[in-house]
Amino acid sequence: MTLSTHVLDATSGLPAAGVPVAVDRRSDRGWEPLGSAVTDDDGRCRSLVPDGLEIGVYRLTFDTAHHFRTSGRSGFYPEVSIVFEVAEPQRHHHVPLLLSPFAYSTYRGS
Repeated sequence: MTLSTHVLDATSGLPAAGVPVAVDRRSDRGWEPLGSAVTDDDGRCRSLVPDGLEIGVYRLTFDTAHHFRTSGRSGFYPEVSIVFEVAEPQRHHHVPLLLSPFAYSTYRGS
């Protein structure tokens, strides 16, 4: 199935549009890039791995410095990496990011 994300700016209460996001898969040779995207006006990347997921460990890396810079602010975390494991590749995986200049949180969405 597919992988999606949604970035929300907790400070403004608005979607974080224009955030570059990279996707990597861990292999025995290290992290292998699978692709990248930029969040849309609603802060979403709807299909980050169009060919689907396999069982394995993945990493989403968000260029949060770009978001803060373009919104005229600075933040403590220049990037956020979320590492997660796919055990059921037939299911859709949604990994949201709730972002502020000095904190972030995530969870497995639906």
